[in-house]
Order: sequence, then structure tokens, then C-alpha cells
Amino acid sequence: MTDAATTSTAHPLDPLSAEEFRATTAILRRDKGFGPGWRVASVELREPSKDLVRGFEPGQDIAREARVVLWDRADGTAYKGVVSITEDRVLSWEAVPGHQPNATTDEWHDCDHAMREHPSVAAALASRGVTDMSLVLIDLWTYGGFLVPEQYRGRRVGWCDVWVRDAPTSNPYAHPVSGLKLIVDMNTMELLEIEDPGAPASLPNGFAPVDGEYAPEHIAGYAARTDRTLLEITQPDGVSFQLRGNELRWQRWRLRLGFNYREGLVLHRVGYEDGVDEGGRPRVRSIADRLSFAEMVVPYRDPTPNHVRRTAYDIGEWGLGFMTRSLELGCDCLGEIVYVDATLHDTAGEPREIPQAICLHEEDAAVLWKHVDERAGAQVRRMRRLVVSFHVTVANYEYLVYWRFYEDGNIECEVRATGIMVTTPYDGDTPPPYGTVVDHQTYAPIHQHFIVARLDLAIDADGDPDTAGNTVVMSETQRLPTDSGNPYGLALTQANVPLRTESEGRQDYEWSTQRSWKVTNPGRTNKVGGPVAYKLVPGAAVPPMFDPDSPVLARARVLEHAVWVTPYDAEERWPCGEFVNQSTVDEGLPAWTSADRSIEDTDVVLWYTFGIHHVPRMEEWPVMPADTVSFWLKPAGFFDQNPALDVAPTPGKACH
Repeated sequence: MTDAATTSTAHPLDPLSAEEFRATTAILRRDKGFGPGWRVASVELREPSKDLVRGFEPGQDIAREARVVLWDRADGTAYKGVVSITEDRVLSWEAVPGHQPNATTDEWHDCDHAMREHPSVAAALASRGVTDMSLVLIDLWTYGGFLVPEQYRGRRVGWCDVWVRDAPTSNPYAHPVSGLKLIVDMNTMELLEIEDPGAPASLPNGFAPVDGEYAPEHIAGYAARTDRTLLEITQPDGVSFQLRGNELRWQRWRLRLGFNYREGLVLHRVGYEDGVDEGGRPRVRSIADRLSFAEMVVPYRDPTPNHVRRTAYDIGEWGLGFMTRSLELGCDCLGEIVYVDATLHDTAGEPREIPQAICLHEEDAAVLWKHVDERAGAQVRRMRRLVVSFHVTVANYEYLVYWRFYEDGNIECEVRATGIMVTTPYDGDTPPPYGTVVDHQTYAPIHQHFIVARLDLAIDADGDPDTAGNTVVMSETQRLPTDSGNPYGLALTQANVPLRTESEGRQDYEWSTQRSWKVTNPGRTNKVGGPVAYKLVPGAAVPPMFDPDSPVLARARVLEHAVWVTPYDAEERWPCGEFVNQSTVDEGLPAWTSADRSIEDTDVVLWYTFGIHHVPRMEEWPVMPADTVSFWLKPAGFFDQNPALDVAPTPGKACH
């Protein structure tokens, strides 16, 4: 038995440690023949049941299990299973023919290296005037199954863009080799095919004369602004949150940090301290069992040969955890910072550390509440928020994810997209109509970023199981007709419609009625007799704009609705299916909800699709200012009054 199997973990939701990754790999090597010629796609904690987590006491021994996906490159067969680290054995194991596991960063680097050394690639580039292969970047993309060429069906294949730098550290994405595509067997790194229609006739060697550099050393005549004075954020007494292992406490908030290869940051057991229990101990009321991002779909809305294959599943195909970057003080995070490291693995199953993967800090956020009375004077409270963040690099794009917790019980989820847009030179004077011209004979295609948040809410769900169930209520404002009782047309009322089945739980955003969704607990009431609730306040809801018969949409039917509601099932984790690499149909939410199960007074999960409808601007070239989108979870009858009444006034000099 391995050392990891004999130790107690601090908490059942703690991510796998380096020792546990090694133990899992050792078990697979011994019992399943894992070794050279295989790749590990994923190893992650198999999270224990909610009942076990809720009943866990510190020091208690628990079973530690890992979910695994790997494949044999020799025949392409993929397998998934569950490994008991505690019992030192494989609990389940099955082949999954017809499915391709997620791509890995090792494959991306291996492909880049192999193709830059391939003589046929060198010859194709030499015909464009490119002879220094050290300046070439091969950017590997995965396929939608319907686009895999017929002769390569059944193989693990990828297609590649080719880019060229002006200098060793200059921007590779400034100079695409237009039209040149490579098709590669990702198991053997064999070059299967080169697509090369030749350079646009009006451009020498196919490269447009663009101003595509953003790093100061590569910008001629660069001079940094001198009109910015120093801004420092200090907390002389230190931070006011505590991190004990993976448990985070800040004022009245309680939650746990998790991390895995696919979702990256996961927030567990989110609760708010509100009053005391019968024993006089602080009472923590549950709000969510688990909050994360479950999928990200990025279709480029350009049907030309350069872009028709370009639809990325950044979570299901590549994994936010794998692409997480270390954060830097003063650049990514400002103030008094606490960092949390993350441990993942490579394709050999060996642990890989990501130092400073998660950033924890507090921010001032302007006024929390205020009132000025002519007799009593002004009462003002400053708002403070706790921010839990991580950043990922997906080739040319960056995604910055922030979960923000406020003193009044609000939770905000914000995503910032930055990085470098994909651009393409065009021939002649007329650009394709599918994007925006951002530089000389260069356009950036219209594209969309759809993010699916998996919101496993648990509103006051701890304690008596008979009163732990939740029901989602669609809430929207209705305008009443003008009549004798409403002569000026002022009347508005709020309609609240309980969603009872999964078919009713497929919901769309409606701007004209300001639709939102409340997750209520009918078994727990507030002081006026209403069910306690939290409200999903939608933001950045993006319409899919696909033909219903589009094969692109067939892989991501989740995009057809802003909200889906399902009863909790531990195996229902990925809205477009577990295996989206080379998929042709959505095996996730559409398949699960076809049973039309009850979602009333039970443990429910909300799936919220939001994102960015990106029509490029010239001001976003050569590097994008961050584009920001967000949604909120807000208490709606969860508290009996403003929970931030007891926030202390600003110390020292009075505000007025």
C-alpha cells in the first residue's frame, strides 16, 4: 500500500496531492498496464457524497478515490475508471470506444516541436519566404467530429494554424500564414496532410504589413506614460480573512477551495454565518454545495476555409486547470495577497505544480449603504469584498475569473477576456463580411464566447433533510393594462412561477420583463412567511444565433437556453458530455433532461450560459483591453433584513 493510502486527509473535498497523483499512477501501472505509449488525459478527485461531506468531523479517516481517463496511443483505445487510493486498487474500469479524451498541453507542445522539424512543413513555409523555423509557432486545434476528413475518421486527429514571429520574443499572432493548415495524427505526431492554397495574390508571401506588436521592446519609438502616480493598497493589520488548509473564512462567509484539471477553481460548501444555533454556536447557513465553470464554447462565425473549423471547447477539450497560469503580485493581484498553489499532472501521470494558481485578497468597492438625515446626519458604510480569482491562457486568449463575496450576502462572478484576437489577411480591397478590419488588409472574425456555469445551490439545505429541498422559481415583472384601477398605466406586479419539471426548467432570458430565477427553499421561511431564497440575476446572456440544424449547435445544445435546471446527479457534470473532443452530438444536458424528471423540492443544479458576443474593434488590436461580463447570486428573502447593518463605520476621521 502506498504512503498516501495510510494517511488521513484534512477534508474529503481537498484536491488530490502530489503523493496521491503518484499513487494513482502506480496503481494503473501495476494493474492496468499503463506505461510508455499511453497518455493520461485526466486524474481528479472523485468527490464523496454530500451526506459524507456534511457529516465529516476533523480527523476522521475517509476513502480517497480518483477518477481517471487515459488512452493507449498504439490502438487509440480510451479508458475511464475509478481508483481507490485508500484501498490501493482499481474500483472500476471500462473502455470507451468511439470517444476521444481531452487534449493535453503535452500534445500541444509535442505537435509544435514535431511539425517545426518536418521537412514538408519547412518546404511549405520556404515557399512563403519563411526559412527560420525557430520563429514558427504551430497552434494545435481539436476537431468537431463532423469536420474530420472521411479518410481519418476513427483516428485522434488535430488541425494546426501556422504563425511566424518577427523576432524570438515578438508576437507570433501578428503574422498568420494564411491558408496553410496541417492535419496531424495526435497519437503518432504524423503529418497526415498539408492544406496550402497559396498566399493571397496581393500580399508578398501572404503577410500583411501590420502593427502587431504589444511588448515595449518591439514597438518603435515606444514611450510609457509618465502621468501615473504611485497607487498603493495596504492593510497595516494584515488581511481579515483566514485560510486553514482549503477552508476560507472572511467575516461571515465560509467556503472551501477546490481545483481540478477541467474546471480549474471550484468553490465548495459556500455558506453565510447568520445567528446562533440552539447550543449558542454560530449558525452557518448553506448557500451552495459547489460553484464552477463546466464548459466554454467559442465558435468563430466565419465560414471561410481559414476559420470554418475554429470552434473551441476550452474546458472540455483542453481544461481550465491545465491552462492556469501563476499569478504575479502587483501585476495580476494588487494589495495584501494570499496565494494558493495547485497540483495537477502531466500525460505520464506525474504531478505538476502551479505555484500561485489562486489569488485571495480584499478590495474596497465604494459605498455599501448610506443615508443622510437632516437631524441625525449621515450614516455611511464602505463596501468591502473578498475576491477569489485565477487566470488561464488559452493560446492567444486570456480568461481572468473572479468570484467576489460581499458583506451584504451577494456573490458576483466576473470573467474578463483579454489577449490577442485571431486575425487573417485578405486579398484585394474587399474584406470578407464576417469580421472587422483592424489593420492593413487584415480582419478579425466575429466570434462568441459561451461560458456555462454549474451552480449547485443548496439554499438552507443543511440540517433536517425533510426541509432541505429547493425549488427554482422563474420571476419576472408584468405590466398591468390601463383601466379604472390603473388609469395612468403605472402598475407593475411580480409573477413567480415554480418550475416543476426539467422541460419547464429550460429557460431563456427575457429583457422586456427583467426575468430572473430564484432558488427557494419551501421548507424554510423568513420572518414574513416567505420561502428563503437566492436569486440568479442574469448578465451577459448571449443568443446562439445558429440555424437549429447546424452541426456546430448539435454538439452544444446547451447554448439553446440561458438556464437549464436538473435534479442533482453526481455523474452529471459536463453539459455537452464527458467527451467533447471530436464529438458530433451533445451527450449532456439534452440527453439528461429528455427524461423530464421532477425538479421540485429537491436538490437542484442550475446551468447558466453567459458570455461575450464579440464583434471586434480596432481598439482591441494588437492586444485587447479586458472585455468584462458577469452575473450575480443575490439573497432574495434569505435574510430577514439587510445583513450588512452591523458593518462598522470607517475608523478615524468622520466621513462628513
